[in-house]
Amino acid sequence: MAASTSFARPVIVELGRAGNYRRIASAGDAAECLATTWPLSRGPRHRNAVQTCLKVLEGQRPSEDARRAFVEAAMEAEVPIAASSSSEEK
Repeated sequence: MAASTSFARPVIVELGRAGNYRRIASAGDAAECLATTWPLSRGPRHRNAVQTCLKVLEGQRPSEDARRAFVEAAMEAEVPIAASSSSEEK
């Protein structure tokens, strides 16, 4: 049986105009968000997050690795994260 790609706690990010929140609950959600609705500022943490999400979807990494990489990419791109969704945000 394949490992779950769902996150233990979803990440809530604000993308686009103010108040436009998106709930990211799995590696698949994160990969789709990183590929389609992410801001133009795409640095090394964005690339790492995409690669990590793909490895999770292939069953090579645990889902929390994708969550952590997604949060790091959001911080790099200055994408607001709801405080209740991320203990990594400081």
